[in-house]
Amino acid sequence: MPSPVYDVVVVGAGYTGLAAAYDLAKKGLRVRVVEADEDAGGLAGTFEFSDGLRVEKFYHHWFNNDLYVPRLVRELGYEKDIAVHPSRNGMYYAGRHWRLTTPLDLLRFTALPFWDRIRLGLMVFRVRGVKDWKGIENLSVREWLEPIVGKNVYRVVWEPLIKSKFSVYAEDINAVWFWKKLVLRGSTRDSQGGEQLAYFRGGFGRLADIMVEAIRAKGGEVTFGTPVTGLKTKDDKITALETKDGPISAKQFLFTPAFPIVADIFEGKADPAYVAKLRRVKYLGNMCLVLRLKRSLSETYWLNVNDPGFPFVGVIEHTNFDPPENYKGSHIAFLSKYLPVKDPVWNYSEDEYADFALEHLKRMFPDLDRSWVIEYRMWRSSYAQPVTERGYSDYVPGRRTPFSNAFISTMAQVYPEDRGTNYAIREGLEVVEDMTGAAA
Repeated sequence: MPSPVYDVVVVGAGYTGLAAAYDLAKKGLRVRVVEADEDAGGLAGTFEFSDGLRVEKFYHHWFNNDLYVPRLVRELGYEKDIAVHPSRNGMYYAGRHWRLTTPLDLLRFTALPFWDRIRLGLMVFRVRGVKDWKGIENLSVREWLEPIVGKNVYRVVWEPLIKSKFSVYAEDINAVWFWKKLVLRGSTRDSQGGEQLAYFRGGFGRLADIMVEAIRAKGGEVTFGTPVTGLKTKDDKITALETKDGPISAKQFLFTPAFPIVADIFEGKADPAYVAKLRRVKYLGNMCLVLRLKRSLSETYWLNVNDPGFPFVGVIEHTNFDPPENYKGSHIAFLSKYLPVKDPVWNYSEDEYADFALEHLKRMFPDLDRSWVIEYRMWRSSYAQPVTERGYSDYVPGRRTPFSNAFISTMAQVYPEDRGTNYAIREGLEVVEDMTGAAA
């Protein structure tokens, strides 16, 4: 029996791929999703501890001004599972924990002189004054921000975070990335200056599983453990994907993995200059240690680590956001480290990395004892963070490819926004408009 010819095959079951496939299936198209991993959600995937407790591999939330996640959740009929909680943020600097949730906390941040605190607080007005982001795209974060806040504020508050986030590329990141972060966070504050964040009960991996079932309910197919190894092409079209289970044919194709993965799939079939353009975008990996603890580390949800003597950018104590009763009374903390995959630390085993991280964490929380640790797991993502260098909009590939029936939509294309589940869903919906328009 000949294999079926689908209307659309989507490569990747992260949120962009799932959102696109769900929208296509709603339109009555015959759609199939193929995913290399064994579960859905991409960076928003989940895992189980030894007793079945399900936790995300990487930390997530969404902002109260995000549109696409809550809209999708409501459409799927799970609005009751949206939980909104206040965020408690802080900073670890110079051997001390600082609370930085409200404007009053900022005034108490005596690590900066008084007038530097005022400059830091007034920064938001300067940021909002930028109306055309392309005007700052050829400036680095330092080149743009240091004249606004001063060298001392930049050195204490922003430089450590940029270095921890972007490692060897810290001086290459363009100002747009940071500007958009500040604009987004500034618009989520309530009248008292606090911040409300939202979460989906059970984690974003659970929501991804619900999306898979919704796609299947509308006649679509989702296949896991199916890496794409190559293409079959004819003239300017892709006719089929090559997989270990044989070719998968379709009229149109959507690729949602990171650019280097798509480049490997296209190698030898697409114009070499185009493949080189895909490889032009750089990425950093992320190592995330997920700790399950008997006791809480602190009252802070999101602790930025501004002390250069520590190897991670943040300590995210998830159960100070989504409460411990949802995790069998245990406390969940994520330790996040961005780094090039060539860094020697990248090759640490799970136990080696846990020992390495816990040694530093105890310096930050002296009361921490190894007996607090119930379990831990460590997760890696090779393409966790696209590197948006100066002039990024001029060289990042668009959705169209050299093949007239193939499109690309990835986290590296949500620019000027940064990666996030909300924008992944938006991109999935928008690329469907492009694809249906091309097929008309």
